[in-house]
Amino acid sequence: MIALSVNLNKIALIRNSREGNYPDVVAHGRTCLDAGADGITVHPRPDQRHIRPDDVRGLAALCARRQVEFNVEGNPFAGPQGSYPGLLPLVLETAPQQCTLVPDSNDQLTSDHGFDLERDGARLEPIIQQLKDAGIRVSLFMDPDKAQITRAREVGADRIELYTGPFADAVLQQSPEVDDIFAAHCAAAEHALQLGLGVNAGHDLNLINLPRYRTLPGLQEVSIGHALTVDAISMGLSDAVAAYVNCLSGK
Repeated sequence: MIALSVNLNKIALIRNSREGNYPDVVAHGRTCLDAGADGITVHPRPDQRHIRPDDVRGLAALCARRQVEFNVEGNPFAGPQGSYPGLLPLVLETAPQQCTLVPDSNDQLTSDHGFDLERDGARLEPIIQQLKDAGIRVSLFMDPDKAQITRAREVGADRIELYTGPFADAVLQQSPEVDDIFAAHCAAAEHALQLGLGVNAGHDLNLINLPRYRTLPGLQEVSIGHALTVDAISMGLSDAVAAYVNCLSGK
């Protein structure tokens, strides 16, 4: 069974457009779990455009009470900025089950590429070890590149999260390249599995492209936020979560 981790960034983005705590991010996380989500994902950034440190703390407590997975994503090289303590201190404080390290700069709109571990591997290795020493599973955001995935294993990652943006765009555009893109993802997943790495995936996955992507070899978890939040506008949050759970199970 492929686990669904709901990314709550867009709920926080709506909340931040007004003063106060409406909508309540933790309450919406509770709704997602009640509707069948397997876990919660957040991606805090230094500018706090959506998820804030207190959201991470509140959701960590919620997931601990429910005994479900909490996944915190972010740039491991992002240091303190204002009330943002930096990704590593925040993760070590809240002790999620998984930390997904992502190579996004502070000014990026969204994550749009995987790590270049020939460039960043040496810097990442002690960070990965620090997280693992704290009992936190480490996943690296990666493109479907076998050589880079081999390096992910060498620097100590437990899993990879395949960046699915190009696949999702090819499906949306009905591009003839979609078969080749998906084949590359399958080959990358099989390579990761042979190395003993777990396989996650995320970015622009939705109810249209998931029926194919869920057939990826060894896929363990997807994190979905933007599309699920958009679907929730018409379907309602609980029904949207249920639709994604059913889609991942082949129903």
